[in-house]
Amino acid sequence: MLLAAVTCRAARVKEPAPSAGASPPPPPQALTKEAHKYFDHAVVTVRAGDGGHGAVLAMPPAPSADAAKPRGRFNRGEKKSKKVSYKRNYDGSVALPTGGHGGDVVVYADEAEETLLRFHEKARYCAKRGGNVGAAGGTLSSRMHSGFAGETLRIPVPVGTVVKRKKGAVLADLAHHCDEVLVARGGQGGISLIDVPEYKRRKAMALSPNIMRDTSDKVLTHGQPGEEVSLELILRVVADVGLVGLPNAGKSTLLSAITLARPDIADYPFTTLMPNLGRLGGDPALGALQFSSEATLADLPGLIEGAHLGKGLGRNFLRHLRRTRVIVHVVDAAADDPVNDYKIVREELRMYNPQYLERPYVVVLNKIDLPKAQDRLSALVLEISSIGCEEGHEQSGSKDNLNGRVSDHQVLSEAKAEGVEKELGDYPRPEAVVAASVLRHIGIDEMLKEIRAALRKCFDHKLPEH
Repeated sequence: MLLAAVTCRAARVKEPAPSAGASPPPPPQALTKEAHKYFDHAVVTVRAGDGGHGAVLAMPPAPSADAAKPRGRFNRGEKKSKKVSYKRNYDGSVALPTGGHGGDVVVYADEAEETLLRFHEKARYCAKRGGNVGAAGGTLSSRMHSGFAGETLRIPVPVGTVVKRKKGAVLADLAHHCDEVLVARGGQGGISLIDVPEYKRRKAMALSPNIMRDTSDKVLTHGQPGEEVSLELILRVVADVGLVGLPNAGKSTLLSAITLARPDIADYPFTTLMPNLGRLGGDPALGALQFSSEATLADLPGLIEGAHLGKGLGRNFLRHLRRTRVIVHVVDAAADDPVNDYKIVREELRMYNPQYLERPYVVVLNKIDLPKAQDRLSALVLEISSIGCEEGHEQSGSKDNLNGRVSDHQVLSEAKAEGVEKELGDYPRPEAVVAASVLRHIGIDEMLKEIRAALRKCFDHKLPEH
């Protein structure tokens, strides 16, 4: 009966509830079916290795008088006893061995990595601890060695990952291949102490200051624990050009037509769930310098009205435009109201980050091979080209340092400082409005010419990232 009662009480004990701040990892099925929700954000915990332990060492026994006497009739004279030799520091003190340093944790950018999905499967990483002092017999000798240092744990992440402390400061922006940041330091190894009787301590102090005075000093031989940090990893795609537009506008088809990328293409909305990257070749007109004009294009998932409020795929994908220098608006010219579609995308960009609207952009009117688009093509080009203000328009009472004009970037910066909210018409006009049919390969050369021209303008002005 007593055993049954104990069993019943043990069954009533509940599992400890998880902490409120810790979010459960997504199930493996969600990572496969809904990868677009997890590929660019992850929270991981890293722990550096603990330091190795030192040792408490005893002084070697002094050689006895009998051992120093020669034995045997063939020994001529007395042999001198050998003195014990120790490793010395630069100040002459005995070099006592120490515990090995714990392994550090380093996060580095690797071009082979594409997403952060694997960090949802494994969210904790620990480096190896340092080795202990090899104290065979516990006696001080010249053959003793310090503990081996723990191996540094190197964690690869995709290029463009921002590493920050969870709910804290940004540690690094790994925007280039092989960029790295030290996120957790390994613990320091413990020291070694010499244990001698109290009447010999003064003499032992001449050898080393690390003399154990009482049992409480043993704590100095313990290695220090390594740092443990919770990190937030945020992926921002590294691309020079970003393709934006409503669903089914032809962004993925455009990417596959001018690069070697092969994204999923279908006739239903939201075919693209994660950004696709493609490499745009250099400008052949530059001759030998064409390879220096290559650029990376990013095809972002389609936006709909209210995306900044979470509708559709939401606004999270707009963060991938932060590194882009040029934005390409892909508009379906055969839609019911192409101009309104263009304004919807521009407004969503403004609601997310107004600085996006300051960057040079090109508008591509796609699907002009359809009869519905051909009838109103000229009117569409004229109307979209007139939306916005002219770049470098004059401002009363203000002069530019070079030609007496104020750029739109300066005007918008001053308006932002004054707290004035700008409308779509107050931002710069497009660099060009190009009519094309990506599927029929119509207008591709003209479109590439305008995109490269906008890129050259960005490289000349060196627009900052926002």
